[in-house]
Amino acid sequence: MQGAGGSVDLSLSTRTVSGPGGDRTVVEVGGEIDVYTAPKLREQLVELVNDGSYHLVVDMEGVDFLDSTGLGVLVGGLKRVRAHEGSLRLVCNQERILKIFRITGLTKVFPIHDSVEAAVSATD
Repeated sequence: MQGAGGSVDLSLSTRTVSGPGGDRTVVEVGGEIDVYTAPKLREQLVELVNDGSYHLVVDMEGVDFLDSTGLGVLVGGLKRVRAHEGSLRLVCNQERILKIFRITGLTKVFPIHDSVEAAVSATD
């Protein structure tokens, strides 16, 4: 983990991918999702939902660190898309990040896939 003060930035990029269940907006996240960077991710998710993207895939393959603030942002994003009959799927196959979801019981809340392709092809 890098030092406090947000010295490691969060990178975000979005793209639309079509799958059997329709279009999905993929949000690729890289770096650390912590108390310093989580607001940036929250802003991105809010903006997407406000723009009408209700089926999101958050690709966390490039995430090095995730804390409780980051988990809160993901849960908030899920509530936001569900208010529009949407979905929020996660892509993660890093054991140290998956462990956080298991410990917190969030594996029962989020569909977690091991690739963007699997998340996009999954139907609700």
